[in-house]
Amino acid sequence: MSLAPAPAVPPSPVSSARLASIDQLRGLVMVLMLLDHVRETFFLHAQLGDPVDVGQVSPLLFGFRLLAHLCAPAFVFLTGVSAWLYGSRQADPQAATAAFLARRGLFLVVLELTLVNVAWTFDLPPQTLYLQVIWAIGLSMLALSALLWLPRPALVAVGLVLVAGHNLLDGVRVEDDGATHALWAVLHQRGWIELGEGALRLRTSYPVLPWFGVIALGYAAGPWYAAPGTVRGRWLLGCGLGGLVLFALLRWANVYGDAPWVAGPDALQTAMSVFNVTKYPPSLQFLALTLGVALLLLRLFERPGVARAAAPLAVLGAAPMFFYLLHLYVLRLLYVAAEAVWGANQGRYFGFDHAAWLLPASAVLLVALYPAVRWFARLKARRRDLAWLRYL
Repeated sequence: MSLAPAPAVPPSPVSSARLASIDQLRGLVMVLMLLDHVRETFFLHAQLGDPVDVGQVSPLLFGFRLLAHLCAPAFVFLTGVSAWLYGSRQADPQAATAAFLARRGLFLVVLELTLVNVAWTFDLPPQTLYLQVIWAIGLSMLALSALLWLPRPALVAVGLVLVAGHNLLDGVRVEDDGATHALWAVLHQRGWIELGEGALRLRTSYPVLPWFGVIALGYAAGPWYAAPGTVRGRWLLGCGLGGLVLFALLRWANVYGDAPWVAGPDALQTAMSVFNVTKYPPSLQFLALTLGVALLLLRLFERPGVARAAAPLAVLGAAPMFFYLLHLYVLRLLYVAAEAVWGANQGRYFGFDHAAWLLPASAVLLVALYPAVRWFARLKARRRDLAWLRYL
């Protein structure tokens, strides 16, 4: 995936109003994330590895997981774009943005270690901390607070090197329990970090090195939103198609950027293998596919008819952290309630017996949560004097 050069025309001032297309893509990500988390709550008896074992999973469940792949790349990329937009409205853009990213990044790291982990496990005190997507976004924001001082071409170069080159490090393994292992587990090698003699374990579910590249590319793409819409549309379309072409070429070559795909017993199994990309850490092919789709969706959401139809998504995208925390706690409470009624019989009683049930269950939960998210989004828009609301 490539980024277009800086605009040749003088950029127009960026409005302080929220950009609907960005919020709509965030909102779509929230919907897909909800579907995936309903799966992780009520369909966990059908385990999914990374990459998925296409010989052991139904095509429908594979499709749900493939859709969920869009979530983290789109959100991290948009975090970079939003950081640039924030800075574009400040008197000292780089200094103000760096300070905001540092504060918010630290906030997200603390949030992951506290409220988010409690939502997943309800364990107090915790024995295991899972370092997942909020942790990865927080560390990526901290990294961007340092990287944004680079000239834009250098920032693009760093982003591309991290996204395209990190798979060269796949063979580097650190297996001891020292500081080097802990650092490498955070950066690139998904694994466990032991703190003390059985006192606390950390699971680095989201190694962060390639995510640093994604947020850097998002920040570098920020000036697109100071250009005329037609110019921005061409960049979104060109780079989106470029990401998909890169994915197709890499998949055709089948030698770099992810585990090779293999021909299956039929066309469906073969197609599943082709699109069975690695998320932890996100491979080059994973990011080429998902970011390519995300950029095309941003372009699509700028079409007036689509924008009007997708307006409800913007409500979810305007309060993403509120929705994230709310849905995690509601899902966990539903699970605890079901367990209290039927006992620990996931998959037999209160676990769904078919993946198709995930869709109506997610739809019902989305409808139930929507009014609360809409109320908070309106509060956030109305009370701009409350700076802490920007963190949610």
